[in-house]
Amino acid sequence: MSEIPRKAVQRTAKLASLPLGVAGRVVGGWGKRLAGRSSEEVSAELSAKTAEQLFAVLGQLKGGAMKFGQALSVFEAAVPDELAEPYREALTKLQTAAPPMPARTVHRVLVEQLGTSWVKRFASFSDEPAASASIGQVHRAVWHDGRDVAVKVQYPGADEALQADLKQLLRFSRLIQAIMPGTEVRPLLEELRDRYLEELDYRTEADNQRAFAKAFDGDRNVVVPRVVASAPRVMVTEWTDGVPLSHIIRSGTVEERDLAGRLLAEFHFSAPSRSGLLHADPHPGNFMLGDDGRLRVLDFGAVARLPEGLPRTLGLMTRIALDGRSADLVDLLRSEHFIRPGTDLRAQDVLDYLAPFVEPLRTETFHFTRKWLQKQAERVGDLRSPDSQTGRSLNLPPQYLLIHRVTLGATGILCQLDATVPTRSIVEQWQPGFAD
Repeated sequence: MSEIPRKAVQRTAKLASLPLGVAGRVVGGWGKRLAGRSSEEVSAELSAKTAEQLFAVLGQLKGGAMKFGQALSVFEAAVPDELAEPYREALTKLQTAAPPMPARTVHRVLVEQLGTSWVKRFASFSDEPAASASIGQVHRAVWHDGRDVAVKVQYPGADEALQADLKQLLRFSRLIQAIMPGTEVRPLLEELRDRYLEELDYRTEADNQRAFAKAFDGDRNVVVPRVVASAPRVMVTEWTDGVPLSHIIRSGTVEERDLAGRLLAEFHFSAPSRSGLLHADPHPGNFMLGDDGRLRVLDFGAVARLPEGLPRTLGLMTRIALDGRSADLVDLLRSEHFIRPGTDLRAQDVLDYLAPFVEPLRTETFHFTRKWLQKQAERVGDLRSPDSQTGRSLNLPPQYLLIHRVTLGATGILCQLDATVPTRSIVEQWQPGFAD
């Protein structure tokens, strides 16, 4: 496939094919049950086929739909095992896989972005993509000075596709508002749109990566590849090797899992105070563990700009919830607009809702497991439960959107890793307000 499907009608039709395809398989499933096959056997087959279609459609669309799939893939750890298993492989594929562009399309983009003599910039260039992402793919090459480099090339039509997907997302704001009555949904979606649109210009991503590379230069735990060259739709960085976290999730040792989890948590909490930025695209395809025991971090298109570091409010909120001070917690949440004016909430209900989320900070180390995350997801996802009703009455101010999303995403990866992490000491060191 040479380009992303751009037309809104074409993309909408592909997205619409997901529920239609599922409905068709359910009808077919009834027929198979009438023919004598067990419901468990039929359900397993339906789930596997649905997962396969989900990967195929989101993978082909790339753009915003692909980004949605990648974000979703991190949270498969929260889904009960008996439901998640068929989807797990298809969703985790979205973290690293997408149909590649033909070489002629890649060369056309390189000519447009680096000029007709782009070949002279490289000692060699591999036409086979080494990796793919939501709006681009990566090729391995050797720069003219002999350095091994990664060349990220944006898919033609990515800008139109991403904008079309985000426009569709904004149209759903009223529907999402009905599901989350306590949240001002449209400002959140607009914030998400603005951050995603920033990713279309690789020069912005290059600036972000330069800031991270400078902040972590010579670090004993983290490696950020240096930027070599950039253009609006092409970016060249130094090549780096390592084992992707997706591989460690599948088959890593306990030691590898714990090390990867600790390094990821430290990077998440320390980056804002060190660089003024938060890496805002947490999925296993963007992190690797090197043979030197350091974490490799990739893809800096999505960032939250935090020149003052992580907000002190979050540290205070976490500490107050940990201490069980329900009245102080509600006062802080109201003053910071996490509770909308006029919303009536019992202080103890708010504490009961938030307290389990700070459980990883109650002990020196915490074992992040799928079972723990599933328990939290069930607790807040059951519409009949008091915790779910409380959660639906809370608001998320737009300035906290990416921080919230990244923290949830990183937690999802830690649970996929099944890692034991010294979370409390990391938060005490890097989260302002927590140790006050």
